[in-house]
Amino acid sequence: MYKIMTSDEAAELIKDGDVICLNSFVGIENPVELHEAIYRRYKQTGAPKHLTIVSSAGFGVWDENRNAESYIREGAVDKLICGHFGAMLSTKKLVLEDRFEAYNLPLGCISHAIRAQAGGLPGALSKVGLDIFVDPRLDGPGINNISHDDSLVKRVEVDNEEFLYYTLPKINVALIKGTAADRKGNISFDEMYMSGDALSICQAVKANHGKVIVQVDRIVSTPSRPRNTIIPGCLVDAIVMVEPEPRHAAYESLTGSFEIPYAQWQDWNEMLAERTATKAAYNPAANIIGKRASEELTPEDIVNIGIGIPENVSRYARESGMLDRITLTVESGGVGGFPASGTVFGAMIGAASMNDMANQFDLYDNGGLDICFMGGLEVDRFGNVNSHRGPGAFSGIGGFANITAKTHTVVFCLTFNTKGLEVIEGENCVTIERNGDIPKFVEKINSISFSAKRALVNKQRVLYVTERCVFELCGSGLRLIEVYEGVDPKKDIIDLLPFEIEIAPGIKL
Repeated sequence: MYKIMTSDEAAELIKDGDVICLNSFVGIENPVELHEAIYRRYKQTGAPKHLTIVSSAGFGVWDENRNAESYIREGAVDKLICGHFGAMLSTKKLVLEDRFEAYNLPLGCISHAIRAQAGGLPGALSKVGLDIFVDPRLDGPGINNISHDDSLVKRVEVDNEEFLYYTLPKINVALIKGTAADRKGNISFDEMYMSGDALSICQAVKANHGKVIVQVDRIVSTPSRPRNTIIPGCLVDAIVMVEPEPRHAAYESLTGSFEIPYAQWQDWNEMLAERTATKAAYNPAANIIGKRASEELTPEDIVNIGIGIPENVSRYARESGMLDRITLTVESGGVGGFPASGTVFGAMIGAASMNDMANQFDLYDNGGLDICFMGGLEVDRFGNVNSHRGPGAFSGIGGFANITAKTHTVVFCLTFNTKGLEVIEGENCVTIERNGDIPKFVEKINSISFSAKRALVNKQRVLYVTERCVFELCGSGLRLIEVYEGVDPKKDIIDLLPFEIEIAPGIKL
């Protein structure tokens, strides 16, 4: 039977050595007050310590002094297993200082491993991750010099097919953020941006005889409608009510609490951009890339668009009228709306449906997307892409590996080089005024996020759209298939590459 308690009382339920699973998604839906209570207790008593934290999509609130950042920094956590570290500003720095073990697994694979544990299975099989960094034959999931747990990812064969087998330590504490608890302890998510892995996490924790702790905005007397209940009260141990901070009406557009017609998506997006640090300066290179990449869309496509340069694809799709003829999706579970960005990445304006995250990755892993648009840090001679780890810095793979693993057409959107790149976008031509100091097409990349070898096996169509040209993946690596008007193929492309490429017929050097 659940109990209503304060956050400090709830923090007492967590013991040394517990494995905590969080339902947050990058920077949204964090049970901030529960984390703050854990920090207060740890600061006063030194407990709980030796914690392990599991989070499929990562956690943080873009503030290194809030949420879990403080107690992680103070030494309460021994191990992190996350899909993404982007919103955890101090934690991702400490990872590279070898302060604790840290592992990066594809977001969807963690989600499926949680669901497997909920069903009494030790792990989840997946083809996602084969031939990229997480594959134990390559780097494995450990991020720093002290992360050597080889139990998390194993290569196995089933019926003469190879898979990766993802396992997690047994999770025994759930920290969840919900909207409301009714008098039976049922938890609804009516005003949340997503439900994520909430139910699977709670089922796994109860199977492991652990504690489910839920922070809610309010407690209501009227029973929740069955379809609105995400977590049944029988799975809940502690409910902590924390009155939410007031927020602008723009954020309500992300809850699905009222209908937002397609014609209003842009208006709501602009209101959000004013408040979520998503307004970007004019970038001619990104505009050129977004416009060209958007031409790959066709009516009825099911689509995922990544953050950064790929976001320009949706802008040009809207201008051309294509945006109203495709279905956008986001990793957190949204289908059929317009993905938000910045600090609310993972939320969706005007979503038609919001799925549990494991179900969304079922769609992605099995080739349910027609096309995706992803960013990239580096590309090598074979067409492999590094999207998650630069020299001395990393954000994590997130859903990138799942999204690109089986999607029929994969479009990478990236500049040819960076740091100082100057481009003039004419009406029908492109002028390269200055090349950047850092090349993006290199002989050897820092880490493999996308495997060209695997894409060729899967017969995927792969494009690399830049501000000056387009490459496609072929059997020998990269083939130059398009050069924009005003660009010199030899001077602006071929002479700047550290490796040889194929040249498509019709391109004159």
